[in-house]
Amino acid sequence: MSDLFSHRGEQLRQSLAPLADRMRPRSIDDFQGQEEILGPGRLLRRAIAADRVGNLILYGPPGVGKTTLARIIAASTRAHFSSLNAVLAGVKDLRAEVEEARRRLEQHGLRSLLFIDEVHRFNSAQQDALLPWVENGTVTLIGATTENPFFEVNKALVSRSRLFRLQPLHPHHLQQLLQRALRDPEHGYGNQAVAISDEAAAHLVDVAGGDARSLLNALELAVETTDPDANGLIAINLAIAEESIQQRAVLYDKQGDAHFDTISAFIKSLRGSDPDAALFWLARMVEAGENPRFIFRRMLISAGEDIGLADPQAMVVVEACAAAFERVGLPEGLYPLAQAALYLAGTEKSNSLLGFFDALKSVKATSRQQVPAHLRDAHRDGQAFGDGVGYRYPHAYAEHWVAQQYLPTPLQGQVFWQPGSLGWEGSRRTLLQQRRAAQLAAAVEQEAELGEVLSSGPDDPGLERWLQRQLGSEGERLDQLRSRLWQDVHWQRHERVLILEARSLLWAIDPLQHTPEGGVVIQVATAADAERLQAQLQVLDSLQRPRILQGSLEAVAAGVEPGEQFEWMAGRQALSHLAGQELDQAIAQLDHLAAPTAQLRLLFSQPALGPIAALLATDALSAPLRQRLEPVQAAETTWLENGPDRPRLERSLKKRGWQLHWQAWDEPLQLSLSEALIQRWLGAEAPYRRQLAGLLNAAELQQLQAELQRLVGLQLPQQLSHQLLAASRQPATKKPASA
Repeated sequence: MSDLFSHRGEQLRQSLAPLADRMRPRSIDDFQGQEEILGPGRLLRRAIAADRVGNLILYGPPGVGKTTLARIIAASTRAHFSSLNAVLAGVKDLRAEVEEARRRLEQHGLRSLLFIDEVHRFNSAQQDALLPWVENGTVTLIGATTENPFFEVNKALVSRSRLFRLQPLHPHHLQQLLQRALRDPEHGYGNQAVAISDEAAAHLVDVAGGDARSLLNALELAVETTDPDANGLIAINLAIAEESIQQRAVLYDKQGDAHFDTISAFIKSLRGSDPDAALFWLARMVEAGENPRFIFRRMLISAGEDIGLADPQAMVVVEACAAAFERVGLPEGLYPLAQAALYLAGTEKSNSLLGFFDALKSVKATSRQQVPAHLRDAHRDGQAFGDGVGYRYPHAYAEHWVAQQYLPTPLQGQVFWQPGSLGWEGSRRTLLQQRRAAQLAAAVEQEAELGEVLSSGPDDPGLERWLQRQLGSEGERLDQLRSRLWQDVHWQRHERVLILEARSLLWAIDPLQHTPEGGVVIQVATAADAERLQAQLQVLDSLQRPRILQGSLEAVAAGVEPGEQFEWMAGRQALSHLAGQELDQAIAQLDHLAAPTAQLRLLFSQPALGPIAALLATDALSAPLRQRLEPVQAAETTWLENGPDRPRLERSLKKRGWQLHWQAWDEPLQLSLSEALIQRWLGAEAPYRRQLAGLLNAAELQQLQAELQRLVGLQLPQQLSHQLLAASRQPATKKPASA
């Protein structure tokens, strides 16, 4: 009877639950957003599918799917799943869960996943109590937090967990979620006649600012408080939508990431002489309620640290503005606050202070803007999330200025401060316009070069040792080619990589090392290659192993997950054996497998001297054999010139929107004649032997092979010509606004 009442109670609870709770996705395929973490082929998706989820900490703002993702993991695992909310639970509850997990493991061999929501709310003692059981595997921890785990969570727990940073949802994700809520008859409003205008939907999506919960709460309020018309239709127009969600919240926590990241961006904008960005970050702090005295203190430091004796009045101006603020208070005190900021960024007395309020309007009117990664505070969590990586220190450049992005990407080109034509600011007007144009160009380059770091994980010494062994096994010369292939690559941990036509693991070593949350797929031509590489990979954990796919690019496309695309595709000698329509078809298949901003690296190596030319360059051959081989050298040279069809390769890629850059260099070397090398040239199935068979008879081939075996150990001259193609798909860029 109690079970019946419990079931009825659960049904009642679900029927009364808020729309945001009812609309939670039940499977990973229904999950909206976070493709960089959960997209096809990514590590976390593969781990969930394989029921191999280890300790996780999910970090991100409210309403992006942290709890939902934990529930999806719960629904897909064979382990026992339980959850605690750190706001309500104490050490006693924690110990009870751990004791039950220990009992299940000992008596039934059943693993336990423990989800802790708001894990940062646990105090140090509670987190310490959890650590031993996570460490010995009694429980697998899945934590969710809105705060930076490197600052708010026990460092020992962080070091044993893989971290994923979830991002605010994009507008198209929110639009899909809104439409699903209106159509879903079981959990949404599919059984009611609800119509929402395009303007109302756009307003809800815009003001929600990437927060799915905020969007669904606003939709629920609009539907539940709107009376149906005579036909039973609930019509949601723009006016109703505006009443349901009127103001966008500024994401800001005076003790958390937003506080440190924003003040960091503000100070770096002052240092970089960018008044527009300085006003924007100042407006964000003011709107969020930051103490202006704290801002003045930081500006005093900036006046001494970044201005100094280059302008001795900077400190005086900031002190005077701070004193003025103390006398007049808020809101009028915003004027001296903005004046000090503009002076430090490169301005002085002017009525252009009104530009601050333009920035304030922008903060209120635009969607929640992320601090660009290179401007974030890099001191609190090191390099784990890439915060601060790519920041260019202006003092290291001529004139103590360098073109780089300071405003959020969607606001590039926005002008908040227009210098007048008189006095000091008049003399700066032309220079500022030039710098604004340079920063727009630099922002486009930096956006393509540096991406958001969305995950972090514990070091894996076993993987590192294996990678080092692989590096040592290929030899110094090939290792230099590997370095050249991946030169200047800025890896993201969640990127997916396709290695083309591989015969060894050499070209996959860098992506295996730098993309642990993404995935590496290796294409091989033969079953023997696949078997050999699989044997070398057996020492790695199954989730860390690259996937080996045998066959053509069509076979690769059929073997990867539906929708899986690759941010990087690379190989040596790949596509060089193709010509004509076969090459066009291969490029079309590569284009299909490429992510929207994919990068392609193809390395082609061509010997300038064939075996016969190399032998003739020495004095080792007998005179009769030399005389017989000299006419063959011209044919050999012709064979060597049959490299990749570069013109057709270029046309096919450019036709599909790829931008190309070639590098070429020559590599002189000495080949040591060995039995293995002789077999590679003249073995029964060797392509080179088949070429020679048209010019030399069987007896002459046998004589050549015998002569080579007599000369084993001889150093043969050789020269390789290398060509490296770096092709990229560039994201669409906005037209720059006039300064």
